[in-house]
Amino acid sequence: MQFASLPRLLSLLLLLLSLAVQLHARAQDQNLERQVKAAYLIKFAGFVEWPEGSFVRPDSPLLIGVMGADALADQLERSAAGHSANGHPLQVKKLRKGEPPGHLHILFVGTLDKASLAEVLAATRSQPMLTVSDSEEAHALGSIINFVLADERLRFEVALKPAASARIRISARMLSAAYRVAPGDAT
Repeated sequence: MQFASLPRLLSLLLLLLSLAVQLHARAQDQNLERQVKAAYLIKFAGFVEWPEGSFVRPDSPLLIGVMGADALADQLERSAAGHSANGHPLQVKKLRKGEPPGHLHILFVGTLDKASLAEVLAATRSQPMLTVSDSEEAHALGSIINFVLADERLRFEVALKPAASARIRISARMLSAAYRVAPGDAT
């Protein structure tokens, strides 16, 4: 009787092992995606010009806020440590849902419900802030940059109209690297 259940036990163990391998691979993929997003956010800081008065002093930190993506915020803190952009040390701030974005330079908006997403993006409209998302919904609501998966690679698209409203200038080099650029007022 015990020998008859051995094949079932082995089948169950193989199934569990297969699931564990798949979960590990998925976790590795998500970790790699966070690392690439963090690297992009750091690079974006060097290819954007903010209007006069966006920094209190010439050496004030460039503030990058992250809302709705704590794992990305943690990765970004590790990646940004010791880096600067245009003479501004990079500083990362985690924001909680409902917390006003304040005087950030870059805001990444992660997973939020539609009402919260609309509220956050409305609060940033017309402020000199580069808003970045990873959902079509956020991009449709006015985020300037949206991460997309294209050809199995993480890419980004840029909407020029909200960038013009925010009074920020995105370099031509960054725009040429974009997967897609939505027209609007030239920045």
